[in-house]
Amino acid sequence: MNLPTIISDNSSNDHSAVVPNSLPILALDKQVVFPLLDSTLAIPANFAGQIDSIMKGDRIVGIVSLKNKIEGAPLSDLVYEVGTAAKILFVTPATNGSMLILVRGLTRFRIASWLDEESYPKAKIALAPEVVESNIETEAMHRKLRSLMHEVFALSMKNSDEAISKLASITDPLTIAYIAAAHANVKVEERQQLLEQDSLNAKLRTLITILSREKEILAIGDKIQSDVKDEMDKSQREYYLRKQLKAIKKELGESDGDESEFEEYQRKLDETELTDEARKEVQKELNRLEDMTPQAPEYGMVKSYLDWILDLPWNDVSEDQPDITAARNILDEDHFGLQDVKDRILEFLAVRSLLAIRGADKDKLTATSHATTMGAILCLAGPPGVGKTSLGQSIARSMGRKFARISLGGIRDEAEIRGHRRTYIGSMPGRIIQAIKRAGTRNPVFMLDEVDKVGADWRGDPSSALLEVLDPAQNATFRDHYLNVDFDLSDVMFIATANQLETIPAPLRDRMEIIQLDGYTELEKVQIAKRHLIPRQLSQHGLNDNDMTFLDEAIRKIVTNYTREAGVRQLERLIGSICRKSVVNLTTNEWSHVIVSPETVAEYLKKEKFESEDAETIDVPGIATGLAVTSVGGDILFVEATRMIGSGNIKLTGQLGDVMKESAEIAHSYVRAQSDALNISLEDFEDKQIHLHVPAGAIPKDGPSAGVAMVMTLASLFSGRPVRSDVGMTGEVTLRGRVLPVGGIKMKILAAHRAGLKTVILPKRNLRDLDDVPEEVRNTMKFVAVDRIEDALEVGLTPTKFSIGVQPTQVDAGMNQFREEVLALSGSYRNRQ
Repeated sequence: MNLPTIISDNSSNDHSAVVPNSLPILALDKQVVFPLLDSTLAIPANFAGQIDSIMKGDRIVGIVSLKNKIEGAPLSDLVYEVGTAAKILFVTPATNGSMLILVRGLTRFRIASWLDEESYPKAKIALAPEVVESNIETEAMHRKLRSLMHEVFALSMKNSDEAISKLASITDPLTIAYIAAAHANVKVEERQQLLEQDSLNAKLRTLITILSREKEILAIGDKIQSDVKDEMDKSQREYYLRKQLKAIKKELGESDGDESEFEEYQRKLDETELTDEARKEVQKELNRLEDMTPQAPEYGMVKSYLDWILDLPWNDVSEDQPDITAARNILDEDHFGLQDVKDRILEFLAVRSLLAIRGADKDKLTATSHATTMGAILCLAGPPGVGKTSLGQSIARSMGRKFARISLGGIRDEAEIRGHRRTYIGSMPGRIIQAIKRAGTRNPVFMLDEVDKVGADWRGDPSSALLEVLDPAQNATFRDHYLNVDFDLSDVMFIATANQLETIPAPLRDRMEIIQLDGYTELEKVQIAKRHLIPRQLSQHGLNDNDMTFLDEAIRKIVTNYTREAGVRQLERLIGSICRKSVVNLTTNEWSHVIVSPETVAEYLKKEKFESEDAETIDVPGIATGLAVTSVGGDILFVEATRMIGSGNIKLTGQLGDVMKESAEIAHSYVRAQSDALNISLEDFEDKQIHLHVPAGAIPKDGPSAGVAMVMTLASLFSGRPVRSDVGMTGEVTLRGRVLPVGGIKMKILAAHRAGLKTVILPKRNLRDLDDVPEEVRNTMKFVAVDRIEDALEVGLTPTKFSIGVQPTQVDAGMNQFREEVLALSGSYRNRQ
């Protein structure tokens, strides 16, 4: 608001002009005139006649403010009663027919009554001079108000020095009060209240409060404006200085040759082969970067985005290995066995090679190889330590491609696959794009390790995000949230690894071609140790063939007596332990060459963890050896039972699942129903409590394949005929005595072979699965295929009863002793723990 003209104490005599007792009334909207001050007022065009009438007289007018705007209401109801008598000094026309008038405030008045006979509003008035106190309080408030006015003028006015100097020449407290009231940034209602206050001290007190608040507001606003201006000025100044410096050097021919960041990114963009969509997005971000200063908050974010998208291998591809024989040699060199996997990779390479020879174009080659040749994604499933991850590296080497790997174990955030959107601080692409960038080519062999261990929570389901990645019909337009442009993954060969297929979601599993790796035989482990493990451990320990020699008998002893696993990790650890102990002897010059024999193995590795295949025969009824599949491969599973005086029920322990509990109840019902055929008295069931237990109670167990072993156990317990100790069994049993097929036959047979079992009872419909069992295992074992449980009982039970007349307690004691011996033989406890 413009400051009204300040009138000095010695101003013209118009200030003290005689005010008549009746005045024409000028009612103004949102304008208040104070006494003792000159004020410029904007008058609407409809007041022109009234102004002309006033100017023909003494030019003294009563100015009041409107408080309401009600159509048709009398003027007396629309205006405040207290106003200011003023003299019009000057009138000048303005735009739209309006006018500006300069008035000088004379004194306050109150409207006594309205005169109706006049053409324009006119009223009788009563002068209302202020009560001017003269005491210490007035002087103190006067000084405080002057000080506040100086500070407010300095903060709010451009020409504050001139206003302050004029203010210094005024000594009248009332004049100072009205100047402060006219300058204060307050509403019209508050100005009117200041005008209506009779006491000078009241006016001063109110104005001190108003100006104190105004001072704080202006000070804070001035600080904010100063901070913003300094920051903007600094950034703009640096930006323009850089531009000017660059132009000056260019004109003088003194350019240092260094590219600006914008020019460097522009050059990269011109040199990089991008898709049209990606090029458009990069150019848009590059234009934003050019208009930014380095101090801008988004400058680093834009640079990071440009770095990611320009460094990706959009068209860099590796040429596939065309020589199938060379690829086969590489696979055989890196891995012993695993023939199914090797054959599948060679089929893939052969088809691509044939398509290339016959002139297939690139697009047709890509579509054919992924949608037809690969069918889906290879998934190497099997227990730990069988070489799934290392096999992926061999596949990449045999194909002549780069290798990329990400571990999915424990991932619960979908953004780990699809990336984070750029709206988040610290956002970055997902692991797929990151691995592609590290590989440096658009067609690497990409391993998704531990795909069965992907989790899900409130952040999303990563396995669902993998559906697009692993679908050849969709991944040609894979869109990472961070890049926000399509990236072609159709040339990538994806290989997944898993320990358990059951935990992989069905839609994801449907996109993968499962290749089962069930574990190694003893012969394969010996060969793997000779070809791969021993050379690697010798190299890691600074040894060579001239320092150590492993005899085949020593390796076989380690495999059979110190390890019992599906893979070879523990075998490699023990070989490394022998190497370390040998290094001690070699460095102390005790030996010049170490020959690792079975005796050396026993000396270095101490006590054997597992006994040999010559197991003590089972001569106690109530124990059977089942075969099971666990997360670490196949294993043997003991089922034992005992009986005691009781109600005839069956008690189950060993942390069994619902399906396994039902198998035990079916076995109990079947044996009781066939008591006559088994020469068992029904009284044994009515007054005997049965307790069936599967050892290793800390391990959860479930599934129907232990049905044959449970029937065998109960039949042995009640008939008194022990189960043959060299027989393992698997299969589901129905109430009618049928033996149904089960899964995991290969892993179960390999576990039986490792445990030293000679005979395996299996369902007849599982005979076709024996083709997957290695020939050296099939040649050393006998397989009995049964369709009914009666046939299994004939094979599994010994023909003679166990010590007829021996009390059940003695039987139980002998059984417990034998169980500990058998468990020590099989290593079941130690394998599970």
